[in-house]
Amino acid sequence: MNFEACFRLLADRFKDDIVVTSAGNCSELWWEITGETERVFYLEASMSLAPLFAAGIALGTTRTVIALNGDGAFAMNPGTLLVERQLALPNLKHFVVSNRVYGSTNDLGHPFGEIADYAGMAKASGIERVYDFSTIEGLGQGLDEMIRVPGHAFGVLHVDPLGRHVPSPALDGPEVKFRFGRWLERTGGKPVFDVPLPKT
Repeated sequence: MNFEACFRLLADRFKDDIVVTSAGNCSELWWEITGETERVFYLEASMSLAPLFAAGIALGTTRTVIALNGDGAFAMNPGTLLVERQLALPNLKHFVVSNRVYGSTNDLGHPFGEIADYAGMAKASGIERVYDFSTIEGLGQGLDEMIRVPGHAFGVLHVDPLGRHVPSPALDGPEVKFRFGRWLERTGGKPVFDVPLPKT
């Protein structure tokens, strides 16, 4: 399916959910489409850790947490599936965006892109709710069940390579951290940082 159309559908559905994006096309395209500056943690500096970072957030909230993980990043740490299976967080929804290229390095071919069965790996790890989406129509029909039904879920998004350069989010790491953390404090009612902002 078309990468941009896929993300536009997700952005339309995930307007109130917490989103964590991995480095490369996931962060870049989400930024281009949404321009979100608080509710999304753009994990640009680290490949493979978006779902584990999202799991940490999900442990501290009852809200739905979405992890958007590129297949290049996922291939660096497939063991995350075992951690997800053990935690079984009901509010964590992990997507692997399978475009079979390294989007952050000008679409360099992903050596495992044509042979890896990410959904099969998730099932073999003991994850019960696994989804495999290859069309916009199928994604539109199955997304609500995956996201809104309580229980940890893992989904694979089979998309075409983006095929164009997209700028990175216009936020550096510390800014992302503080914007996101302060947003969580404002909307979640729990402290994130040791020192609260003064009330104005």
